[in-house]
Amino acid sequence: MSQPTVKPELPKAADGPLKFIEERIPTGDFLKRNLRKVFPDHWSFLLGEIALYSFIILLLTGTFLTLWFKPSMEHVVYDGSYEPLKGVMMSAAYESSLHISFEVRGGLLMRQMHHWAALLFVASMMIHMLRVFFTGAYRKPRELNWLIGLGLLTLALFEGLTGYSLPDDLLSGAGLRITQGVIVSLPLVGTYIQFFLFGGEYPGEDIISRFFTIHILLIPGILLGLVTAHLILMWVQKHTQMPGKGRTEKNVVGAPFYPAFMAKGGAFFLFTFGVIALLGAFFQINPIWAFGPYTPADISAGSQPDWYMGFLEGSLRIMVPWEINIASDYTLPLSVLIPALVPLGLIFTGLGVYPFVERWITGDNREHHLCDRPRNAPVRTSIGMAGVTFYGLLWLLGANDEIAANFHISLNATTYFGRVMIFLGPVLAYIITYRICIGLQRRDADVIGHGVETGVIKRLPNGEFIEVHAPASEPMAEHIKGKKEIQRFPDTTADEGGVPAPGMRGLMGKMRVKLNHAYTADDVPLEEHHDGHGEQHGEVLAGEPQKGITRH
Repeated sequence: MSQPTVKPELPKAADGPLKFIEERIPTGDFLKRNLRKVFPDHWSFLLGEIALYSFIILLLTGTFLTLWFKPSMEHVVYDGSYEPLKGVMMSAAYESSLHISFEVRGGLLMRQMHHWAALLFVASMMIHMLRVFFTGAYRKPRELNWLIGLGLLTLALFEGLTGYSLPDDLLSGAGLRITQGVIVSLPLVGTYIQFFLFGGEYPGEDIISRFFTIHILLIPGILLGLVTAHLILMWVQKHTQMPGKGRTEKNVVGAPFYPAFMAKGGAFFLFTFGVIALLGAFFQINPIWAFGPYTPADISAGSQPDWYMGFLEGSLRIMVPWEINIASDYTLPLSVLIPALVPLGLIFTGLGVYPFVERWITGDNREHHLCDRPRNAPVRTSIGMAGVTFYGLLWLLGANDEIAANFHISLNATTYFGRVMIFLGPVLAYIITYRICIGLQRRDADVIGHGVETGVIKRLPNGEFIEVHAPASEPMAEHIKGKKEIQRFPDTTADEGGVPAPGMRGLMGKMRVKLNHAYTADDVPLEEHHDGHGEQHGEVLAGEPQKGITRH
């Protein structure tokens, strides 16, 4: 995708440093060309930046915490400044976490900033991926970057799990116990993985030190590499942009990287840092001293994981107690295995294969640099909302005990409700979203065909009352006209001799045609009129009279 015809000039303040560099390092016009790179200006594109800035803050605060944390399960007697726990036996990891919280200057602030940044990191990644999905920004040539983003989100979940377990308090220990239960439920290899990870029978003596290594070295290193690859691909492929006036598949409309985008990005980083600092200073999170040290025999009432792992908790809580007993010495606990693997597998596998499945169904092999409005791809948007509903219900049901206690509802009732809604909810979400998208498409066609309502009522000579319409503004009209029709396969895929096209032969070919027809069934062309009044006419404020919505 080429740059705009008129390239922005590089500010004079950058000329001197660039000349200095080019005289010593033969970069040609590489730096000048990239400093003039144009970025589109739309608020939704900042969602990915929030994730990037949160990751930077995680690295900074995590480095501080690493200097004081002791990743050891050695038993020690607490003799710190927190009086209620003095003389209590605990692990060195928990003791060092208390030391950071109460005795290291700024330690509690760093701990809480680190935790809030982790929550924001995962949240912004999820919202960013939803934006990319609903606008179709994953399409050719960005499928690889979509898969990298999916890998980043998966690793972020595991990074959160390992970091959440490090303080070795009672709450994190409960989560670690669930993790161990999921691992040991894996057929054939579960017990071996448990012994390898924990260094023996649960809880072992090595899990904290191993999680610490994974948390500060392995996963961050992979994350850093994937983030770099993600940004490089985005830079090379250019950024997608929303449809609008002057925007095409071959240009980028926006502001240059330097100084406009760089200044905006710097200010946005400081804003993100400030919000996380305020959250860390004034909103308490994970008060480990209130939970006490972890012991395998204890568990705290109403314990909940961090929000991004709530869907796993919910799937475990609503699962029916199924198990398979093989012979007399082996049990396959489906009540743990299914909720641990199926929801996660459905969501992430579906996200990974969807770009390729959609391209196969639509036969669309074009490059796409303009985003779709979600309403213009109703099937995709409905599938996305069904997935969001599926995830949201599991997340909500992860707190069914708290819901039952606070709203005085039977715990069994919330469980049975969840078992029904986990199947019914996504279906309802799909149907409702689909109808909303079609309605919004018809509204767009009405705006293009008739103009916008003005609220001015006019009476015709024959006594009929009509509402006067005005043409849509140019930015609005261009935004709406950015819609691209989805390719529909012909009803018959055979040539004159009755031979089907190569891609439409056999069972898979027939299924592809049916899926394509379902995908394009209710696409609304912009030139259609949907006023329901046939050939009755209204007036337009400026210009020639044309068809309008009639009000009786």
